[in-house]
Amino acid sequence: MKPKAPTIDSVTTINDDGSRYFVHPADVSGRFTLLRRVSAVLLIAIYVLLPFVQINGEPAVFLDVMHQRLHLFGLTLMFQDLWLLFFLITGLGFTLFLVTAIFGRVWCGWACPETVFLDHVFRRIERLIDGDALSRRRIEEAPWTASKLARRALKHGIYLALCAAIAHIFVAYFVSIPALYAMAHRSPLENWSVFLLVSAITGALYFNFAWFREQFCIVLCPYGRLQSALIDDNSIIVGYDENRGEPRGKAGMAQGDCIDCRRCVQVCPTGIDIRQGLQLECISCAACVDACDEVMQKLGRRLGLIRHDSMNALAGRATRFLRPRLFIYLALLLVGGGAFLLSSRQVKPVTVSVLRMQGAPYFRDETTVRNNFLLRIANKQATPQTYTVTVESPVEGIEVAGGNHKAIPLQGGEEIQEPVIVSLPDARFPGQFDLKVIITDENNVVQSEKSIPFLGPFRE
Repeated sequence: MKPKAPTIDSVTTINDDGSRYFVHPADVSGRFTLLRRVSAVLLIAIYVLLPFVQINGEPAVFLDVMHQRLHLFGLTLMFQDLWLLFFLITGLGFTLFLVTAIFGRVWCGWACPETVFLDHVFRRIERLIDGDALSRRRIEEAPWTASKLARRALKHGIYLALCAAIAHIFVAYFVSIPALYAMAHRSPLENWSVFLLVSAITGALYFNFAWFREQFCIVLCPYGRLQSALIDDNSIIVGYDENRGEPRGKAGMAQGDCIDCRRCVQVCPTGIDIRQGLQLECISCAACVDACDEVMQKLGRRLGLIRHDSMNALAGRATRFLRPRLFIYLALLLVGGGAFLLSSRQVKPVTVSVLRMQGAPYFRDETTVRNNFLLRIANKQATPQTYTVTVESPVEGIEVAGGNHKAIPLQGGEEIQEPVIVSLPDARFPGQFDLKVIITDENNVVQSEKSIPFLGPFRE
């Protein structure tokens, strides 16, 4: 069957009757393809190795759901501190906005996990088993034989194993590698929730990389639809130099540089024709750039008929690199990133709260006034710590039960709750006053100081 001709009016991967058209991009080599493969190897290595890298005794990136804390490159946050991630995510979001405004959808083509795994892992395996694009198309259209069945079983078996490996690594970011290894050596029924989670992720990944593929970028990912708002005529995109390429004609004829070989279409992972202009499906992978340069080099013509450039430059106009939106994105990026850095420096290694117990605000008998509090201390460090609680009062005669001058040892990430009962002779109660609850570490450094009101009967 002849490959489908792309059109600017509809998505190539969906036929007129709504059925799926499978794209089989041809292989390509060149400087951008090489750089993308090197970056993909580095990104995959980072993804796989981060759960194994230890910083302060914990994985470099570890969302410890069991103990409700996040370890992020040496910074430990309890779940109640996760509001700080709002600023980090905001900064990263505007970083992506800034990069897109300057370089177009370079994230999609070079760093998106979908592209990294699909183009540099799963499609490489498919090429090794099924051959080049023409061979893959022939196998797809051929009737089922023992050879085709064996190829499909081998390919999809490898796909499933890889998806399971990716899923296990992903779950390791939440349970740690040692815990995941221990779970894998026990019955699934002992950790059925984790087993179901890994199975679900494996299934979703297999569905995506074995069948859905580029449809994820076209149908589900909102980023492609945001590009029209994030880029402008001065953004660097992958584009076709129409002034130089048109009119098209065969090599040797007095026409434009484009010989209409369709090599740029054959290598496109989303099946578009870049010569029809910038389109939603374009992920800036630069496969068409390498393909066209290869043809131009063989013809002895100048490279760059398809290249990274702005739409203004491709139309023969000047490119304006500095523009207001870049400064706005940069300012918002700095605000988000700066707020995260400043806020994270304010996070203390221990969390302390002193709350009045439920019930009456105070209790009074014939001789004393009593207030009941609940002291909560959480050690947010990875190492064991010992804290000392001291209750200070401006009024003499208080008695403290359950915490005053008591050493409290806590393991890394451990939390303790303890009642603190403060009593005062009724005759000495002058009216409401404030107590101070001071928490010091084993080096006698004050880690927290809380003021709490001591309540009692009204005194004129």
